[in-house]
Amino acid sequence: MFNWIKKNKKPEKIPYDPAEKYPVIRCSICTGEQVGGLRKRGNGAFEELMLIRDDRDLEIFCAMMGTEDIPKEF
Repeated sequence: MFNWIKKNKKPEKIPYDPAEKYPVIRCSICTGEQVGGLRKRGNGAFEELMLIRDDRDLEIFCAMMGTEDIPKEF
């Protein structure tokens, strides 16, 4: 899935239905670890997609989701 990192290509957009899921960054209060993923609107289940280690990873995740305004949940 992340072959574009080695080839220096643009990240591929992740297809998802906005009526069912929305992108979110889950942050740990204790360690500060951030994980980007999709949360289901109905039951709140979280699907992990990417570990976010720095600002570059955050930019890549935003490009994959196709938006710059992604909420953070603690």
